[in-house]
Amino acid sequence: MVTLPYGEGTVDVDLSDCDVTVAEPSGAEPVDPRAAAERAVADPHGPRLREVADPDDDVALVVTDVTRATPDDVLADVLLHELTAAGVDREQVTVVIGLGLHRPMTDAEIRRGLGDAADLAVNHDPDATVAVGTVDGVPVEVNERVAAADLVVSTGMVEPHQYAGFSGGAKTVVVGAGSESFIRYTHGPDLLGRPGVRLGDVTGNPFRDAIDRAGDAVAVDFCLNVTHERGAILGAAAGRPRPVVETLAGAAREALAVEVDDRYDAVVAGVGAPKDANLYQTTRAFTYLVLGAHNPVRDGGRVVVPARLPEGAGDGTGERRFYRYLSEADDPGTLYERMRKGYEPGAQRAFVVARALRDADLYVTNSESPAVVESCLMHAPASVADAVEPGSEVLVVPDALNTLLL
Repeated sequence: MVTLPYGEGTVDVDLSDCDVTVAEPSGAEPVDPRAAAERAVADPHGPRLREVADPDDDVALVVTDVTRATPDDVLADVLLHELTAAGVDREQVTVVIGLGLHRPMTDAEIRRGLGDAADLAVNHDPDATVAVGTVDGVPVEVNERVAAADLVVSTGMVEPHQYAGFSGGAKTVVVGAGSESFIRYTHGPDLLGRPGVRLGDVTGNPFRDAIDRAGDAVAVDFCLNVTHERGAILGAAAGRPRPVVETLAGAAREALAVEVDDRYDAVVAGVGAPKDANLYQTTRAFTYLVLGAHNPVRDGGRVVVPARLPEGAGDGTGERRFYRYLSEADDPGTLYERMRKGYEPGAQRAFVVARALRDADLYVTNSESPAVVESCLMHAPASVADAVEPGSEVLVVPDALNTLLL
């Protein structure tokens, strides 16, 4: 019996009739989020925030949205305390929720996510952006409140990312509070197809480089990021975005890497909340495994992911585009070739899913939205046991989004 994350809880899976291997990262000792954040802010990469801030500054604090497990309530509180120490009044701070093209957060979600800072928060509107510079000839446009701010600060989660290697740093601002046009460029087939755009590596990564240069154009002054494993915070870093990401990516790689030499008939992948709220986010587990440094799935094999999917495919602009491309397709290969010619921003997840589906099948089990799954070139059996054939060689990855298979 193995236990996998499922929504806010868990699901038990009986694979007793299979040959099972479990891929568990070595992990690291968890830290207290507030204490780690306070230490990071007191000893940042570069000057302290209280040294950078001016009492007259209007401040934009960009935070992550509900799709990230960032303890933004704690991080925002630590940053607001640091700004207060610089003489910045609380009323001079606007908290911008970095949605990208995801759906707006509800008032209840904002209160849960931001705690005492919730009254300062506004959802990002990708249609209300201002150009602040260019990257590779493409305008860098950000939320009008960010563009008008004297000081730009952000939170972030440095976790494995399909394109950026690791998320976090300037990405919270330039994508989370960015425009559809810049998301179209960074998530388009041209940039995503370049050598070096890969999971788990920020060095020589063209996607990461474009994000960092866009952060320079916006002038992201200070960020406070954390990294985690299964919801436990492993560390924090603060200051200039590039070294913050490099520091936490190094710590995350050490904690999350697992060497896997073999390939398997089936890989059972755990996701859990908040990522298993919709199919768009859940499919990250599939593409991280199949398109990662080591694909553990045999030819003709499958990936099996138990996921709740209370939001179906997802409610945001990007999620709706993802669903449209997949649900209207006849087969993954044809869809992939079609999308290589271009697609709307947000649909990039359909592009990488189609790419991965050429090599392996995806079974999403235990979901509340099986019809959505079935309409997207995937399978939706009721349980993991129904998706794994008896006698299979199975690799179980309990935390697929935070495990780097090497």
